[in-house]
Amino acid sequence: MESMIGRGRDAISMIVDPDSFTENRVGEAQVPEGYGPGAVVGTASLNGRPVTILANDAQAVNPRFPVVYFGVIGMEEAYKMASAVYESILADRDKPVGEKRPLLLIVDTPGNGPGKVEEIFGMNKATGAYQLALAEARKAGHAVIAMVIGRAISGAFLCHGLQADHILALPKECGTMIHVMPLTSISRITKMDIERLEELSQESPVFAAGVDFFYRLGGVEEIVPAPEGMRDALARHVELVEALKREGHYEQTGPWSRGALGAERGGRTTRPEVLRRMAEEFAAVSSSYLA
Repeated sequence: MESMIGRGRDAISMIVDPDSFTENRVGEAQVPEGYGPGAVVGTASLNGRPVTILANDAQAVNPRFPVVYFGVIGMEEAYKMASAVYESILADRDKPVGEKRPLLLIVDTPGNGPGKVEEIFGMNKATGAYQLALAEARKAGHAVIAMVIGRAISGAFLCHGLQADHILALPKECGTMIHVMPLTSISRITKMDIERLEELSQESPVFAAGVDFFYRLGGVEEIVPAPEGMRDALARHVELVEALKREGHYEQTGPWSRGALGAERGGRTTRPEVLRRMAEEFAAVSSSYLA
């Protein structure tokens, strides 16, 4: 099956209405040319409706930060994406839920990979700003849908994907890879043998990587069978998320909903019991701390 790794710009063309994408323009704001080249932002239309596009360009290299290439989200890229989100919120601030422009995230990133300079300047603040922006867009009533076309790895996926209302992904046959940490890194941190972790990964999706495991965990709402289906799937999920928000069911969208979905699919069976016990323990002592 055709791989979409490194083809973020191709994915934009496959998803939005023909010739509708205007790069670096969101609302009244114009993004400076050459800023954060690893991130692609702009306005397009999907079935005639305006949408904001936020994508990785794995063919771009940031000349100011040598570690930012192959889809890495660097400091400039994160701030660029955050700014596009806030401009979307500003442009539609007076519109009701259901009429606010959706935000479509096209995800193909191997991580953050910050160098020493970015760490000193505040890489964590940049990615945190992007995460916050997406959370605020969700709560303001925008439908935020992520489409994983290639790699969704580590901290870059935390800011560019996991804050979405719904996450879709192409199948593993397309080369799609989702994971927060490889087993080798888990082994170094937990001091567990890699052989034992490999055994656990066959039984528990928490220890495993890949689209299928994240589907069981509820992290992926739907696996889109082929790239040709991305456009229709995104449009369908935009409508679904907007319907839930119009009815006030925000708890059925975003990160919170994925925990419940994971429990339904058998990937996060302990979570409901942990939440129940925490609520009971809090209720038993809350009167001592709350007026």
